[in-house]
Amino acid sequence: MTSRDEILNLFRTCPDPYISGQKISHLLNISRAAVWKQVKVLRESGFEIEAKHSLGYRLLAAPDLLLAVDIENGLNSRLIGQTVVAFTDTDSTNVQARQLAEAGAIEGTVVVADRQSAGRGRLGRRWESPSGVNLYCSILLHPQIPVQQAPQLTFLSAVAVAETLEKVCHLSVEVKWPNDILVNGAKISGLLNEMNAETDQIHFVILGVGVNLNMLEEQFPEAINYPATSVLLETGKPVDRLMFLRTFLRCLDQYYAEFLQEGFTPIRQRWESYCDMINRQVRVDQGSRSLSGTVIGLDPEGALRLQLDNGKVERILAGDVIPVTEKKDQE
Repeated sequence: MTSRDEILNLFRTCPDPYISGQKISHLLNISRAAVWKQVKVLRESGFEIEAKHSLGYRLLAAPDLLLAVDIENGLNSRLIGQTVVAFTDTDSTNVQARQLAEAGAIEGTVVVADRQSAGRGRLGRRWESPSGVNLYCSILLHPQIPVQQAPQLTFLSAVAVAETLEKVCHLSVEVKWPNDILVNGAKISGLLNEMNAETDQIHFVILGVGVNLNMLEEQFPEAINYPATSVLLETGKPVDRLMFLRTFLRCLDQYYAEFLQEGFTPIRQRWESYCDMINRQVRVDQGSRSLSGTVIGLDPEGALRLQLDNGKVERILAGDVIPVTEKKDQE
């Protein structure tokens, strides 16, 4: 925790309205000049801090920033979010999480950024990551499970995002296999999970999560190959990013513990309850190959089960799933 974070923590936990510079200096073992300098930095970052002679400092208002001290404070999770690394600007939270994992970071470490310069989605697609509006985070896990079960964690994070959007934003949400969250048919969240493993052992898994929260229509790129939306566009109301993230981390923490104890079945059932494509006709594009059939759910390892017209059930491990509309049927 930096001196700035420690001062913020004191502002938020001190029972008295004001806290003196002398007391901050004593508690943090830094000079009075260092206290003044950090308060100045906080003010320049958008924090409204009142200073009164003989009383000290008081925090009046805070900007919409995702700071490690705020995320960790009172999170009360079992594992996830006990350690948080927050960036104002970074290339990719997944990249940073991988570097931390390789350096020995503990399980449950969360990496969050206000902006990403090189955010990525599935198949190497760019994930637009403007500053100050959305959620970009990555969670480091060390699951003691067989390597072939690692893809199941994608569905775990999808369920946690979907439930958080329902609880915090009161939205009706759908999940799309394998890693998208939709609202009214438009993408509001994407997941990118990455693994480091050998043939028979997982070293670590990184759950990458991006959620469009307060993004405006003009902030979406013009050359986008799928309809996209944000919570603000759907509800007309801005989202408290800190509250959203903390709710999501608690939810993920709960479901990860359940997954380790009870396996994939409870998570699979929840994911299927959010999936609007169950029992619907779809087309699966796999590059040079295309399949049509009816989605009948997930198999025990997370593959999509597609029943073809001849009755055969195909396991889909990769591809873009596109609903077959009545219009296309008529064509």
